[in-house]
Amino acid sequence: MIYLKKFVLLDEFQEFNIIASMRRVNNSTYPFHIFTTKQLQNIDFQDITCFYGGNGSGKTTLLNIIAQKINATYQEYTHKSDYFDAYVNDCAYKVTTNIAEEAKIISSDDVFNNLLDIRAINSHVNRRKDEIGRDYLNYKYAEDSYAINDYKNIKNSYEAKNKSMSRYIRERLNNNNLVEQSNGEAALMFWEKEIKENAIYILDEPENSLSAENQIKLKKFIEESVRFYNCQFIISTHSPFFLSLDNALIYDLDSIPVVTKNWVDLPNVRTYYEFFKEKKDQFEK
Repeated sequence: MIYLKKFVLLDEFQEFNIIASMRRVNNSTYPFHIFTTKQLQNIDFQDITCFYGGNGSGKTTLLNIIAQKINATYQEYTHKSDYFDAYVNDCAYKVTTNIAEEAKIISSDDVFNNLLDIRAINSHVNRRKDEIGRDYLNYKYAEDSYAINDYKNIKNSYEAKNKSMSRYIRERLNNNNLVEQSNGEAALMFWEKEIKENAIYILDEPENSLSAENQIKLKKFIEESVRFYNCQFIISTHSPFFLSLDNALIYDLDSIPVVTKNWVDLPNVRTYYEFFKEKKDQFEK
């Protein structure tokens, strides 16, 4: 489902006029001059559109420009600069007659923060388990000398003497159970939880924190979300798995001028291909 149809970046004349009208407070005019140098102005979109390129190619910058212009939601928005705002303000875009219920940008930092949250939960649960374990031993082996109205201690003492430690601890943890997924599994679950129906999703390098196996799983989930849940995806990536998404339109930000390419013709993908082709005999032993 296509919601965002076209995006127009600034040309050299627009950039010159905006910079000339602004008071220079530092030497950086980011993100000006990045995409005019690459001769990129008009971007057309499909159900899945990918921006490919190496570090420093402008992939993340381009995603942030698009996201800010279409008012996509951020999990954690950081104001970039007055120059960034001025650049975004003069960009333009076209949408189809379809109306997206949501536009959201999700970065690899959001995934890492989620993993850190899970780690913090696990750390808290482990500390709580140790505390309850110590209480269990105290109740189990202490002499009963509680007042008749000390219901809590009497109850805990009775249960400690009649239950195993694991059961005693488990019952007191309630729903604060350990999250037992690996980082990769937790990252995959994060993506699947965030992606809902009838929406535009802007994903910044979703391959981070994912094994090859989980990248393939997320690739299939994205394709299904387009096919069955009316989602549109705009993705920055250099992963061959995401570059091979069905019917993806791919812009090569490493080329000047920027052009669209078939995923099998991208240098990073060709590097993988040549490497495994050289090792073909080892796979066929």
